[in-house]
Amino acid sequence: MKSDKARPQPTAPREAHPQPTAPREAHPQPTAPREAHPQPTAPREARPRPDATGGTPLRRVGREARPFLRARTGVILRLAGWSLLEFGQTFLGGYGVARALDDGFLAGRPLTGLLWLALAALAVLPAVPAARGVFGRLADLVEPLRDGLVRRAVSRALSGALAHPSGDVSTRSLSQVTHQSEIARDGWAGLVLTLRSFVFTAAGAVTGLLALSPALLLIVLPPLALGAALFLGTLPPMAARQRDYLAADEAYAAHAGRLAASVRDIAAAGAAGRTVAESRTLAGAQLAASRSLARWSAVRVLALAVCGRFPPLLLLLAAPWLLRNGLTPGALVGALTYLTQALAPAVQALMTMLGTVGGRLVVVLDRFTDAPPPPAEDPPPPARVAAPPPRGTPVAELHEVTFAYGPGAHPVLDRLSLTIGADEHLAVVGPSGSGKSTLAAVLAGTERPTGGAVRWRGRPVRPADATSVRVLLPQHAYVFSGSLRDNLRYLRPDARDREIAAMADALGLDALLSRLGSLDADVEPDRLSQGERQLVALGRAYLAAPPLLILDEATSRLDPAAETRAELAFAALPGALVVVAHRLSSARRAGRTLVMDGPRTQCGTPGELLRSCALYRDLAGLWEPEDEGRGIRSTPPPSPV
Repeated sequence: MKSDKARPQPTAPREAHPQPTAPREAHPQPTAPREAHPQPTAPREARPRPDATGGTPLRRVGREARPFLRARTGVILRLAGWSLLEFGQTFLGGYGVARALDDGFLAGRPLTGLLWLALAALAVLPAVPAARGVFGRLADLVEPLRDGLVRRAVSRALSGALAHPSGDVSTRSLSQVTHQSEIARDGWAGLVLTLRSFVFTAAGAVTGLLALSPALLLIVLPPLALGAALFLGTLPPMAARQRDYLAADEAYAAHAGRLAASVRDIAAAGAAGRTVAESRTLAGAQLAASRSLARWSAVRVLALAVCGRFPPLLLLLAAPWLLRNGLTPGALVGALTYLTQALAPAVQALMTMLGTVGGRLVVVLDRFTDAPPPPAEDPPPPARVAAPPPRGTPVAELHEVTFAYGPGAHPVLDRLSLTIGADEHLAVVGPSGSGKSTLAAVLAGTERPTGGAVRWRGRPVRPADATSVRVLLPQHAYVFSGSLRDNLRYLRPDARDREIAAMADALGLDALLSRLGSLDADVEPDRLSQGERQLVALGRAYLAAPPLLILDEATSRLDPAAETRAELAFAALPGALVVVAHRLSSARRAGRTLVMDGPRTQCGTPGELLRSCALYRDLAGLWEPEDEGRGIRSTPPPSPV
């Protein structure tokens, strides 16, 4: 028979109540092998979905953006006012060069030429105050976007928490509040700056070309229009490919995160081959998405070449015809200056921004603005308050339950049937590795049996019922930094002080309470002994008073007298008590005792087991008298020097 201790055990089943972030670090919870192998699909919100509002992500984001921009028309106008200085700088840059040549150096008047060049150079000086004014107005346009997105994500997370109080906070909402909102903020700021610069630079260059010779526009505008049309045509597919890539990346990251926490379980279940195959599938999906994105990026490079390289080349090819038809040499050089020093850099910056940051920005904003997908089927009818179970209904039942850690593993539980009455006190004993903790996890609903059925109060186990039916306390008690009152009321926030005082008297928390000073005293988990932590966790469960309380060696750090006091206090409460015992005295206090030896089990009263169960007699001989008098102190450890 294969024992529990002989193979790696997942620790997740030992934690029964919801945990905030901090305890996840203190109590790693690898998932069961079943959960460690996700299907190679993207998260629901990242997969292509029917649009309840109609339109592509770009159109959805555009609809949301219009009222935001209309509300900030004044900010946009002030931003445009400061950008007019950039328009003047661009216009004088090419026009001054043209006049310097035609009216100055080529006409034999070098002083005039130098004055025109000086004027073009002086046009650069207002760039410093212009940049200061632009960035001042930019904050008024960018920060409200980030704040609004964070408010929306938090509201959505709170609404989900209210609708599903037993569920965890959505990792998508957390990512939106932190990482995705910053992506949106930085992307929006970069897009505004680049788009503003392009608009006023292009306007200055086109105005200058028109002032030099209208014929220049016949040469310059066609390749610009062609490249712009080609680039704009790539935006929707680029956004879709960017979304697919992010979805594949999120799916692979989630898969890798689960694997990192489940390596021992995968090895124990013999599922390494399946895990490698699924990892390869997810990696292949991510590679295919990145290649598709790269192909559309190549089209974007072609559009950049058409916009940035073709206009100067066409202008040089058409130079003889233009000069024969009245274009001056200075105007030709000024036009080249506009194209190479102003238009080409502005077009390249805009297309690069739209093709990289712009696509990511659309995808991220669509995550904030998307409507929930339509239901795949008719919505369920409104939930009705469940009628209380009939009088005498067992609080928990195991019917032919089998559990094994993997298809090829020996069963830890083998067709075990067990009934626990509403007010019963049951002890579970057995040698180390016999499956006691596994039984506690299956009984608590944190592990699904591979065969058979588990029922709570006559109904199949449902995660939504967990916090109202049972509490599972593991050996390693969870205590968080905060007041003692908050720690004790963790499972029942509405507990009153007189109830806490009665609990402290029943369980023996008076010494700890006196040492800390009051219920509002701050608790530092590292300054509590293991026994004190267990007392705090026991007090928390006592206040919750669930119909089913499972103590999985939750008193192992208490001395025998404190353990006896705690178990008697719990036995006096209404509800069933299941104790995974580590001392024989715990079994003697129970009405019934379940002896586990792997798949072989035997249940009865202590007297019956002494007569009929050899393993129980062996355990009784091993446990007394030495272990009965040995306990671990529940006083705090000495302060470090």
